[in-house]
Amino acid sequence: MESVLSAADLVVRRYTHADLPKIRQTLIDIHADAYANAMDDEFNQRFPWFVDHWGNNPAFDCVIAYDGDEGAAFAYGAPAPPYREWWREHLKPAPAATRTFSYSELAVRTNYRKTGLSKLITRALLDERNEDLVVLLVDTEHPRVQTLYESWSFRKVGERQPFPDSPVYAVMVAELPLST
Repeated sequence: MESVLSAADLVVRRYTHADLPKIRQTLIDIHADAYANAMDDEFNQRFPWFVDHWGNNPAFDCVIAYDGDEGAAFAYGAPAPPYREWWREHLKPAPAATRTFSYSELAVRTNYRKTGLSKLITRALLDERNEDLVVLLVDTEHPRVQTLYESWSFRKVGERQPFPDSPVYAVMVAELPLST
């Protein structure tokens, strides 16, 4: 019989820019496990750069779920600079309320998948945000992930390729607070 993880089994902790030195390796380790089958991709190998890029933002917000001492999952992002939101080129006219949180990354260790942890960690990150909108990017080669976000009130508004060697991503937006 499979064991079922419950939220009671985990402790979720929130971190800021000032905490990056103590959580950096945990983020990298969780990501390496979550993407173990895709770490030969050069884009995935640059993840430490993304951790530093986002983590050095003074408004960086990160949550990590721990199972005992082991990091099981994380989610992070930061408020988008006004008029540089990822959705802006796709939504015309712009919504009336445009303060946006850029949800940059979610990773769940492989042995914690299909337990509800991705939703738990997403809610832990976003439920305390005071922006009007949240935007994220989903690799268009992963339609099941896009469907998962749609079940959480996100909707696809366009596509973008932020780096020449990155995948093409679906740009997804939701109003905060999330309705599910």
